[in-house]
Amino acid sequence: MSAELISILVLVVVFVIATTRSINMGALAFAAAFAVGELAADLDADGIFAGFPGDLFVVLVGVTYLFAIARANGTTDWLVHASIRLVRGRIALIPWVMFVITGALTAIGAVSPAAVAIVAPIALSFAAQYGISPLLMGAMVVHGAQGGGFSPISIYGSIVNGIVEREKLPGNEVALFLASLVVNLLIAGIVFVLFGGLKLGGRHEDDESAEAESAEKEAGSRLDPAKIATLAALVALVVAVLGFDLDAGLSAITLAVLLSAFWPESSRKAVGEIAWPTVLLICGVLTYVGVLEEMGTIDWAGEGVSDIGVPLLAAVLLCYIGALISAFASSVGIMGALIPLAVPFLAQGEIGAVGMIAALAVSATVVDVSPFSTNGALVLAAAPDVDRERFFRQLMVYGGIVVAVVPAAVWLVLVVPGFG
Repeated sequence: MSAELISILVLVVVFVIATTRSINMGALAFAAAFAVGELAADLDADGIFAGFPGDLFVVLVGVTYLFAIARANGTTDWLVHASIRLVRGRIALIPWVMFVITGALTAIGAVSPAAVAIVAPIALSFAAQYGISPLLMGAMVVHGAQGGGFSPISIYGSIVNGIVEREKLPGNEVALFLASLVVNLLIAGIVFVLFGGLKLGGRHEDDESAEAESAEKEAGSRLDPAKIATLAALVALVVAVLGFDLDAGLSAITLAVLLSAFWPESSRKAVGEIAWPTVLLICGVLTYVGVLEEMGTIDWAGEGVSDIGVPLLAAVLLCYIGALISAFASSVGIMGALIPLAVPFLAQGEIGAVGMIAALAVSATVVDVSPFSTNGALVLAAAPDVDRERFFRQLMVYGGIVVAVVPAAVWLVLVVPGFG
C-alpha cells in the first residue's frame, strides 16, 4: 500500500473516531500528522509543523477576541437593534442583507475570509438575538462572500483570470463572475427556504418588542465611551483590511488589546471566550492536510485523474477533487493547481475551456461553508450561545452535501454543453 493511500485512510479514521467518540478532531489530527509524517512520509517536526496554519490561527483568535469584547460591553446588542431599525424591523430581510454586504465586500476586492471575518460575528449575533438558524445565517454570509468573489476586480477573479492568461486558455471574466454569483445565489435561496427563512417572513421586530426591550435594558440604550470606542475599532478593522490590505487577525488582536487597556473591566473575561476548541480543531486538521501536501498526496490524486482518457469523466472528477480538497485547504491554492492540470485535455478541444474553468472555480470555492475551511471556521467561531459541537456537525453535514451535489451540478450545466 502506498504512503499516499495510507495518509488518506488515516484521515478517514480520524473522522470516524472524532464522530463516534466525541474527541476533538483537531487533537486527533495533530496525533495523526505526527504518526503519518514520521512513519509514512519521513518528515521531521519542522516538516510536520510547516503545515500549521499560523495565519488562520491568528485570524480566529483575533476576531473572536475582538468580538468577545464587543459582546461583553454591549456593542453587538446595540448594533443588532440599530440594524433592525434600518430594515424597518423586517427580520426576514436580515440574512439577505448579510449576503449582499459580504458579496459587495469581496466584489470590490476584499479577500473572502476577511469579509467573512468582519460580517460573520455581527450576522451570528443577529441570529442569536432573533431566533434565526445559525446555519442559515452562516451559510448566507459565506455564500454571499463567494457570490461576489469572482468579479473582475476581486482577488479570486484576478487570480483565476491571471492563471487562464498565463496558460494561454480562452477566458471570459464576466462569465466566471456570473457563474459564481448565480450558483451561490441559488444555493442561498435553497438554504433560506429549507432552514426557516420563509417563517421569518411573518415576523416583525414589533413582534419581538418584549425581547428587544429586555436586551436593550441589559445592554444600555445609549452609547457610552466603551461602545463608541468599540464601534470605532470595528470600523478601523474594516479600513485596515480593505483599505490598507493589513492582516485581519493581527489587526483585530491589536484593536482588542487597545480596548482592553482602556476598559479592563468589561474585557477581562474576553480571552476566555476566544473559541479555543474551534482553534484546536481547525489548526489540527489543516496541519494534517499540510502533511498530505508535503508528502505529495494531493498531487498524486490530481495526476491520477488527469491521466484518465475520457475528458468529460476527468472533468467531473477534477471538480470533485477541487471541492473535496478545498473543503480542508486553501481555495486559491487548489484553483492554482487544478486549472493547469486541466490544460492537457482542454487543449484537445473536446471540453469548453470557459465552462470548465468556471466549474473548477465554483467547485473549489462554494464548499467554503465547511467548518474546516477558513470561512466555515470563522462562522463556527463567531456563533454566540450555541452548542458548538452540534453546530460543527451541522456545518460538516451541510458542507458534505455541498461537496456531493454542487460539482456534479456545475459540471452538468457548464462543462457538458461545451461553453467556450
